[in-house]
Amino acid sequence: MRLTQIKTAFCIGFAAVSMMAQPALAAEYPHKTVKLVTHSSPGGGTDVFLRELIKHLSPIMGVTFVVENVRGGAGAKAMASVAGSPADGSVFYGTTPSYINTSILSKPDKTYEDMDPVVNMFQDPQIVFVRADSPYKTLKDVVEDAKKRPNQVRVGVSTPGSLDRQIMEQLKAETATEMTIITHDGGGDVMLSVLNGTSNVGIGEIAELRGQIDAKKIRLITTYTEQRLPQFADVPTAKEQGMNLVVRKFRGIAGPKGLPREVIAAWQDAAQKVLQEPKFKAVYEKDALIPAYMDHETYKKFLADFAQGQKTFFTKYNITTE
Repeated sequence: MRLTQIKTAFCIGFAAVSMMAQPALAAEYPHKTVKLVTHSSPGGGTDVFLRELIKHLSPIMGVTFVVENVRGGAGAKAMASVAGSPADGSVFYGTTPSYINTSILSKPDKTYEDMDPVVNMFQDPQIVFVRADSPYKTLKDVVEDAKKRPNQVRVGVSTPGSLDRQIMEQLKAETATEMTIITHDGGGDVMLSVLNGTSNVGIGEIAELRGQIDAKKIRLITTYTEQRLPQFADVPTAKEQGMNLVVRKFRGIAGPKGLPREVIAAWQDAAQKVLQEPKFKAVYEKDALIPAYMDHETYKKFLADFAQGQKTFFTKYNITTE
Protein backbone atom coordinates (compact mmCIF):
# COMPACT_ATOMS: atom_id res chain seq x y z
CA MET A 1 0.00 0.00 0.00
CA ARG A 2 1.35 3.44 -0.95
CA LEU A 3 2.18 5.98 1.76
CA THR A 4 -0.60 8.35 0.62
CA GLN A 5 -3.13 5.50 0.80
CA ILE A 6 -1.96 4.63 4.29
CA LYS A 7 -2.29 8.27 5.39
CA THR A 8 -5.76 8.55 3.88
CA ALA A 9 -6.92 5.34 5.53
CA PHE A 10 -5.53 6.47 8.85
CA CYS A 11 -7.25 9.88 8.66
CA ILE A 12 -10.59 8.34 7.74
CA GLY A 13 -10.30 5.82 10.56
CA PHE A 14 -9.27 8.50 13.08
CA ALA A 15 -12.19 10.74 12.08
CA ALA A 16 -14.63 7.85 12.45
CA VAL A 17 -13.29 7.04 15.92
CA SER A 18 -13.45 10.71 16.92
CA MET A 19 -17.06 10.97 15.80
CA MET A 20 -17.96 7.85 17.74
CA ALA A 21 -16.27 9.22 20.85
CA GLN A 22 -18.18 12.52 20.78
CA PRO A 23 -21.68 12.77 22.29
CA ALA A 24 -24.53 13.20 19.85
CA LEU A 25 -25.20 16.83 19.01
CA ALA A 26 -28.42 18.34 20.36
CA ALA A 27 -31.18 18.53 17.80
CA GLU A 28 -31.58 21.93 16.16
CA TYR A 29 -34.59 23.92 17.36
CA PRO A 30 -37.39 23.63 14.77
CA HIS A 31 -37.74 27.40 14.24
CA LYS A 32 -35.26 30.18 13.58
CA THR A 33 -37.66 32.85 14.83
CA VAL A 34 -39.83 32.48 17.93
CA LYS A 35 -42.47 34.93 19.19
CA LEU A 36 -42.93 35.60 22.90
CA VAL A 37 -46.31 37.17 23.70
CA THR A 38 -47.08 39.22 26.79
CA HIS A 39 -50.23 40.94 28.03
CA SER A 40 -47.99 43.56 29.63
CA SER A 41 -47.65 47.03 28.18
CA PRO A 42 -44.18 48.18 27.03
CA GLY A 43 -42.06 48.83 30.10
CA GLY A 44 -44.19 46.55 32.27
CA GLY A 45 -42.69 43.75 34.35
CA THR A 46 -43.19 40.88 31.92
CA ASP A 47 -42.21 43.00 28.93
CA VAL A 48 -38.94 44.01 30.60
CA PHE A 49 -38.33 40.45 31.80
CA LEU A 50 -38.81 38.86 28.37
CA ARG A 51 -36.72 41.45 26.54
CA GLU A 52 -33.81 40.93 28.93
CA LEU A 53 -34.19 37.15 28.89
CA ILE A 54 -33.99 36.84 25.10
CA LYS A 55 -30.65 38.65 24.96
CA HIS A 56 -29.10 35.71 26.80
CA LEU A 57 -31.41 32.90 25.68
CA SER A 58 -31.03 33.55 21.95
CA PRO A 59 -27.42 32.31 21.60
CA ILE A 60 -28.16 29.28 23.76
CA MET A 61 -31.11 28.14 21.64
CA GLY A 62 -29.84 29.44 18.31
CA VAL A 63 -33.10 31.33 17.86
CA THR A 64 -34.12 34.92 17.11
CA PHE A 65 -36.81 35.96 19.58
CA VAL A 66 -39.44 38.64 19.05
CA VAL A 67 -41.52 40.07 21.91
CA GLU A 68 -45.10 41.04 21.06
CA ASN A 69 -47.34 43.08 23.39
CA VAL A 70 -50.95 41.94 22.99
CA ARG A 71 -52.96 44.17 25.30
CA GLY A 72 -56.59 44.07 26.32
CA GLY A 73 -59.01 42.13 28.46
CA ALA A 74 -56.59 41.95 31.41
CA GLY A 75 -54.56 39.39 29.46
CA ALA A 76 -57.50 37.65 27.73
CA LYS A 77 -56.44 38.79 24.24
CA ALA A 78 -52.86 37.64 24.76
CA MET A 79 -54.00 34.22 26.00
CA ALA A 80 -56.36 33.83 23.03
CA SER A 81 -53.54 34.77 20.66
CA VAL A 82 -51.20 32.12 22.04
CA ALA A 83 -53.81 29.40 22.58
CA GLY A 84 -54.92 29.78 18.97
CA SER A 85 -51.40 29.57 17.53
CA PRO A 86 -49.80 26.43 16.08
CA ALA A 87 -48.42 24.09 18.76
CA ASP A 88 -45.09 23.79 16.99
CA GLY A 89 -42.72 25.75 19.21
CA SER A 90 -42.97 29.06 17.33
CA VAL A 91 -45.15 31.00 19.79
CA PHE A 92 -45.07 31.23 23.60
CA TYR A 93 -46.54 33.28 26.44
CA GLY A 94 -44.81 34.97 29.38
CA THR A 95 -46.64 33.58 32.40
CA THR A 96 -47.42 35.36 35.66
CA PRO A 97 -50.22 34.88 38.20
CA SER A 98 -52.32 37.31 36.13
CA TYR A 99 -53.08 34.69 33.50
CA ILE A 100 -54.46 32.36 36.16
CA ASN A 101 -56.43 35.12 37.87
CA THR A 102 -57.91 36.50 34.66
CA SER A 103 -58.93 32.99 33.65
CA ILE A 104 -60.81 32.48 36.92
CA LEU A 105 -62.30 35.94 37.38
CA SER A 106 -63.18 36.90 33.80
CA LYS A 107 -63.84 33.45 32.33
CA PRO A 108 -62.48 34.35 28.86
CA ASP A 109 -62.89 32.11 25.82
CA LYS A 110 -59.28 30.90 26.19
CA THR A 111 -57.74 30.33 29.61
CA TYR A 112 -54.55 29.02 31.15
CA GLU A 113 -55.99 25.52 30.71
CA ASP A 114 -55.82 25.99 26.92
CA MET A 115 -52.05 26.32 27.12
CA ASP A 116 -49.18 24.02 28.04
CA PRO A 117 -46.92 25.20 30.88
CA VAL A 118 -43.33 24.78 29.68
CA VAL A 119 -40.96 26.00 32.42
CA ASN A 120 -40.95 28.37 35.35
CA MET A 121 -37.86 30.47 35.85
CA PHE A 122 -38.23 32.98 38.69
CA GLN A 123 -40.06 34.34 41.66
CA ASP A 124 -40.36 38.11 41.34
CA PRO A 125 -40.70 40.02 44.63
CA GLN A 126 -43.55 42.55 44.80
CA ILE A 127 -42.76 45.98 46.19
CA VAL A 128 -44.73 49.07 47.19
CA PHE A 129 -43.43 52.40 45.90
CA VAL A 130 -44.23 56.10 45.95
CA ARG A 131 -42.97 59.23 44.26
CA ALA A 132 -39.76 60.54 45.82
CA ASP A 133 -41.52 63.54 47.38
CA SER A 134 -44.33 61.47 48.91
CA PRO A 135 -45.00 61.87 52.66
CA TYR A 136 -45.39 58.07 52.98
CA LYS A 137 -42.32 56.38 54.42
CA THR A 138 -43.80 52.92 55.07
CA LEU A 139 -46.89 50.86 54.29
CA LYS A 140 -48.06 51.61 57.81
CA ASP A 141 -48.19 55.32 56.88
CA VAL A 142 -50.43 54.46 53.91
CA VAL A 143 -52.80 52.43 56.09
CA GLU A 144 -53.01 55.13 58.75
CA ASP A 145 -53.84 57.77 56.16
CA ALA A 146 -56.47 55.51 54.59
CA LYS A 147 -58.15 55.13 57.98
CA LYS A 148 -58.31 58.90 58.35
CA ARG A 149 -59.42 59.52 54.76
CA PRO A 150 -61.46 56.59 53.39
CA ASN A 151 -61.17 56.14 49.60
CA GLN A 152 -58.86 59.15 49.27
CA VAL A 153 -55.64 57.13 49.00
CA ARG A 154 -55.25 56.03 45.36
CA VAL A 155 -53.25 52.85 44.71
CA GLY A 156 -52.05 51.95 41.21
CA VAL A 157 -51.93 48.26 40.23
CA SER A 158 -51.64 46.54 36.86
CA THR A 159 -54.51 44.52 35.36
CA PRO A 160 -57.74 43.75 37.26
CA GLY A 161 -56.65 40.12 37.56
CA SER A 162 -53.11 40.88 38.69
CA LEU A 163 -51.48 39.66 41.88
CA ASP A 164 -50.83 43.24 42.95
CA ARG A 165 -54.54 44.04 42.72
CA GLN A 166 -55.22 40.87 44.72
CA ILE A 167 -52.83 41.81 47.51
CA MET A 168 -54.40 45.26 47.76
CA GLU A 169 -57.83 43.71 48.27
CA GLN A 170 -56.33 41.56 51.01
CA LEU A 171 -54.64 44.58 52.59
CA LYS A 172 -57.92 46.50 52.65
CA ALA A 173 -59.76 43.58 54.23
CA GLU A 174 -57.13 42.87 56.89
CA THR A 175 -56.66 46.52 57.90
CA ALA A 176 -60.36 47.50 57.65
CA THR A 177 -59.54 50.36 55.30
CA GLU A 178 -61.02 51.66 52.07
CA MET A 179 -58.64 52.73 49.30
CA THR A 180 -59.29 53.53 45.66
CA ILE A 181 -57.61 50.94 43.44
CA ILE A 182 -56.72 52.08 39.92
CA THR A 183 -55.98 49.30 37.39
CA HIS A 184 -53.69 49.67 34.36
CA ASP A 185 -52.49 47.63 31.37
CA GLY A 186 -49.13 46.93 32.96
CA GLY A 187 -46.44 47.93 35.40
CA GLY A 188 -44.99 50.62 33.15
CA ASP A 189 -48.34 52.42 33.21
CA VAL A 190 -48.51 52.07 37.01
CA MET A 191 -45.13 53.74 37.34
CA LEU A 192 -46.25 56.67 35.15
CA SER A 193 -49.46 56.93 37.18
CA VAL A 194 -47.45 57.36 40.38
CA LEU A 195 -45.02 59.81 38.79
CA ASN A 196 -47.78 62.05 37.43
CA GLY A 197 -49.75 61.96 40.69
CA THR A 198 -52.76 59.99 39.45
CA SER A 199 -51.88 57.29 42.00
CA ASN A 200 -50.41 58.05 45.41
CA VAL A 201 -48.93 54.56 45.74
CA GLY A 202 -47.96 51.85 43.27
CA ILE A 203 -47.34 48.10 43.38
CA GLY A 204 -44.71 46.64 41.07
CA GLU A 205 -41.39 44.88 40.55
CA ILE A 206 -37.80 46.07 40.65
CA ALA A 207 -37.01 45.41 36.97
CA GLU A 208 -39.73 47.70 35.64
CA LEU A 209 -38.82 50.44 38.13
CA ARG A 210 -35.04 50.20 38.01
CA GLY A 211 -34.46 53.34 35.92
CA GLN A 212 -36.64 55.52 38.14
CA ILE A 213 -35.18 54.02 41.31
CA ASP A 214 -31.65 54.82 40.14
CA ALA A 215 -32.76 58.31 39.11
CA LYS A 216 -34.30 58.77 42.59
CA LYS A 217 -37.67 59.65 41.07
CA ILE A 218 -39.45 56.97 43.09
CA ARG A 219 -38.87 55.48 46.52
CA LEU A 220 -39.57 51.97 47.81
CA ILE A 221 -41.51 51.84 51.07
CA THR A 222 -42.33 48.14 51.57
CA THR A 223 -41.65 44.66 50.19
CA TYR A 224 -44.15 41.80 50.23
CA THR A 225 -41.42 39.26 51.02
CA GLU A 226 -40.51 37.00 53.93
CA GLN A 227 -37.27 38.87 54.55
CA ARG A 228 -35.86 42.17 53.40
CA LEU A 229 -34.32 42.18 49.94
CA PRO A 230 -30.51 42.29 50.19
CA GLN A 231 -30.44 44.86 47.38
CA PHE A 232 -32.73 47.16 49.42
CA ALA A 233 -31.87 46.30 52.99
CA ASP A 234 -33.31 49.56 54.35
CA VAL A 235 -36.83 48.82 53.04
CA PRO A 236 -38.99 47.01 55.65
CA THR A 237 -41.27 44.11 54.80
CA ALA A 238 -45.03 44.26 55.36
CA LYS A 239 -44.62 41.53 57.99
CA GLU A 240 -42.27 43.77 59.96
CA GLN A 241 -45.07 46.33 60.07
CA GLY A 242 -47.60 43.89 61.51
CA MET A 243 -49.26 42.87 58.22
CA ASN A 244 -48.86 39.22 57.28
CA LEU A 245 -48.71 39.83 53.54
CA VAL A 246 -46.26 37.79 51.49
CA VAL A 247 -46.56 37.56 47.69
CA ARG A 248 -44.86 34.93 45.56
CA LYS A 249 -45.13 36.05 41.94
CA PHE A 250 -43.86 33.53 39.41
CA ARG A 251 -42.42 34.15 35.95
CA GLY A 252 -42.31 31.41 33.36
CA ILE A 253 -43.19 30.29 29.85
CA ALA A 254 -46.27 28.56 28.40
CA GLY A 255 -47.25 27.60 24.86
CA PRO A 256 -50.24 26.36 22.88
CA LYS A 257 -51.75 23.06 23.99
CA GLY A 258 -50.04 19.96 22.60
CA LEU A 259 -46.43 21.10 22.27
CA PRO A 260 -44.03 18.40 20.98
CA ARG A 261 -41.91 16.73 23.65
CA GLU A 262 -38.70 17.75 21.90
CA VAL A 263 -39.73 21.43 22.03
CA ILE A 264 -40.44 21.23 25.75
CA ALA A 265 -37.13 19.40 26.29
CA ALA A 266 -35.26 22.14 24.41
CA TRP A 267 -36.79 24.83 26.61
CA GLN A 268 -36.06 22.89 29.80
CA ASP A 269 -32.43 22.52 28.81
CA ALA A 270 -32.04 26.15 27.72
CA ALA A 271 -33.80 27.56 30.82
CA GLN A 272 -31.38 25.79 33.15
CA LYS A 273 -28.41 26.96 31.12
CA VAL A 274 -29.48 30.60 30.92
CA LEU A 275 -29.99 30.77 34.69
CA GLN A 276 -26.29 29.94 35.05
CA GLU A 277 -25.14 32.41 32.39
CA PRO A 278 -22.94 34.95 34.27
CA LYS A 279 -24.11 38.11 32.49
CA PHE A 280 -27.78 37.21 32.86
CA LYS A 281 -27.21 36.23 36.47
CA ALA A 282 -25.74 39.66 37.20
CA VAL A 283 -28.83 41.31 35.70
CA TYR A 284 -31.47 39.25 37.48
CA GLU A 285 -29.72 39.41 40.83
CA LYS A 286 -29.59 43.21 40.56
CA ASP A 287 -33.34 43.21 39.90
CA ALA A 288 -33.96 40.95 42.92
CA LEU A 289 -35.33 38.08 40.82
CA ILE A 290 -35.10 34.75 42.63
CA PRO A 291 -34.31 31.69 40.47
CA ALA A 292 -37.13 29.15 40.84
CA TYR A 293 -36.74 26.70 37.96
CA MET A 294 -39.50 24.13 37.44
CA ASP A 295 -39.64 21.66 34.59
CA HIS A 296 -42.79 21.04 32.55
CA GLU A 297 -44.39 18.45 34.83
CA THR A 298 -43.53 20.26 38.06
CA TYR A 299 -44.78 23.57 36.70
CA LYS A 300 -48.01 21.97 35.48
CA LYS A 301 -48.80 20.67 38.98
CA PHE A 302 -47.74 23.94 40.59
CA LEU A 303 -50.14 25.94 38.41
CA ALA A 304 -53.04 23.57 39.10
CA ASP A 305 -52.46 23.93 42.84
CA PHE A 306 -52.03 27.69 42.53
CA ALA A 307 -55.29 28.03 40.60
CA GLN A 308 -57.17 26.10 43.25
CA GLY A 309 -55.72 28.31 45.96
CA GLN A 310 -56.72 31.44 44.02
CA LYS A 311 -60.32 30.27 43.69
CA THR A 312 -60.48 29.85 47.45
CA PHE A 313 -58.87 33.26 48.00
CA PHE A 314 -61.27 35.09 45.67
CA THR A 315 -64.26 33.53 47.38
CA LYS A 316 -62.95 34.44 50.85
CA TYR A 317 -62.35 38.10 49.96
CA ASN A 318 -65.25 38.44 47.53
CA ILE A 319 -62.93 39.56 44.74
CA THR A 320 -64.26 40.10 41.22
CA THR A 321 -62.86 41.94 38.19
CA GLU A 322 -65.27 44.83 38.72
